[in-house]
Amino acid sequence: MTKLVSGDGRTHIESRLMRESLQDRAVLTGTDSDRDIHIFPDATMISIGGQSIFDRGKAAILPMVDEIAAIKKANPKIKLLIGVGGGTRVRHTTSIALDLGLPVGGIAQLVGAMEELNAILLNALLAPHGSMPMQRDHFWDLPLYFDAGITPIAISVPPFHFWEPPPAHGHEPEHGSDFGMFQMANVLSMKSLIFVKDEDGLYDSDPKRNPAAKKLGTHLKLEHLLNNLPAELPIDLAVFQSWKDSKNLERIQIINGLVPGQLTAALRGEDVGTVITKGEKS
Repeated sequence: MTKLVSGDGRTHIESRLMRESLQDRAVLTGTDSDRDIHIFPDATMISIGGQSIFDRGKAAILPMVDEIAAIKKANPKIKLLIGVGGGTRVRHTTSIALDLGLPVGGIAQLVGAMEELNAILLNALLAPHGSMPMQRDHFWDLPLYFDAGITPIAISVPPFHFWEPPPAHGHEPEHGSDFGMFQMANVLSMKSLIFVKDEDGLYDSDPKRNPAAKKLGTHLKLEHLLNNLPAELPIDLAVFQSWKDSKNLERIQIINGLVPGQLTAALRGEDVGTVITKGEKS
């Protein structure tokens, strides 16, 4: 039976949080839990890069659509959530917004609008194979999509909108499309997050600019990567920085979407591209 506590002019439901500031660090530390519910442990997040895939046009997009369609045909019950980036239009929009002096939250809101265009474009191509653009933050619709065999397509930018945290440096939002996909996959406890880029994983420098760039490996451990981060990364640095403090997502994979079959292999659990884990395997 619930116990009520009074004596300070108020009545409380007895709990360890009563009369406490929810900003107190000691209270925050005391609320940690190992019992997080895994909402979609059998689903996979696929993040399709804006600049790396969409900006290349039909030569990159259509083979990717065909591969996703084949994956769904072979496994109609597979649970996939696809996220799309905005590509170069995001850079153009951000540049204009910076010139106009828009606040960081306003810039973040505009970035999402650019990604919505790519989500609609991809849905038009995948519609015959069962897809649906997912409205921002409508995570509660996911069970309906998955149960019906529909592949939802989400925008990648994090749902901070006007509440985007102020950046540590400069005036551009720190949390980009890659971080948004990580945030969603982690909160929803998905089994894997696959970043579809135009590189065969992680390198010590940008292989498009440096032909002598060396691949960091097929398997990497997050702790090792954080201690040996290259200067240039194909995904947002904030992903790795936040991942070390998260609990649910265990596997991130970076593959080359321009190589047919890599996405299919990644969904089978094969170690194509670069696989990063928080476990012992490296």
